[in-house]
Amino acid sequence: MADAIKVLGISGSLRHGSYNSGLLRAATTVLPPDVEMTIFPLHNIPLFNSDVERAGNPEPVAAMQQAIGAAAGLLFAVPEYNYSISGVLKNAIDWASRGRPSTLDGKPVAIMGVGGRQGTARAQMHMRQIALHNSLRVMIDPELLLARSRSKFDPDGNLTDADTREQLREFMAAFDEWIRHCRVDPTLRFA
Repeated sequence: MADAIKVLGISGSLRHGSYNSGLLRAATTVLPPDVEMTIFPLHNIPLFNSDVERAGNPEPVAAMQQAIGAAAGLLFAVPEYNYSISGVLKNAIDWASRGRPSTLDGKPVAIMGVGGRQGTARAQMHMRQIALHNSLRVMIDPELLLARSRSKFDPDGNLTDADTREQLREFMAAFDEWIRHCRVDPTLRFA
């Protein structure tokens, strides 16, 4: 699709059977017609260190920044660790935010998450604060917070629940609309 909306998905979990990574994979199967999505894994992103940055961005960091720059929107699958986002995700954002303007500046974003009793509500709130600081354009509604979801995924973290898949389909359709709306109104920050 030449004119497709390109979304980059990033999971804040490194675990093989991660439900958040599984939700991100499932999102690739329920996309609106003119949307394409790739997933960028964070396994090889080193810990942020300005000494390393001064010597030149490591290849995985440069690849991530390039992928973010090429995307029309970012979809974050946010696990909740100790009432916040994972260190892996925060580290990736720290690298991505470097440079003026950063590759994050003005990028439309959707945030979703799986886990716990509140479905990553606290982590998503922290992610919204980080997004605000980085001039990301966060889709506020609908939210996708899946609580106590073990029965909705298989042992490898693949989504198996039809109702959740439909909820994800609606979420991705709303994100497509949000990205298109942000293109029309570049001053829009939240809705």
